[in-house]
Amino acid sequence: MKRNIGKTDRVIRIIIGIGIIAIGIYFQNWWGVIGVIPILTAAIGWCPAYIPFGISTIKE
Repeated sequence: MKRNIGKTDRVIRIIIGIGIIAIGIYFQNWWGVIGVIPILTAAIGWCPAYIPFGISTIKE
């Protein structure tokens, strides 16, 4: 599993993930659990959605 998420992409994913979780908590809705996905992809540095398109945000 080759990493395909760069530093800036990771920070953005973490912020979005926390925002989704916060909105889910605010509205007392289980949809906030979806915020875990961008946080997990940022933590491992790999996004399966990037593979079919050949995208990598890592600066070479």
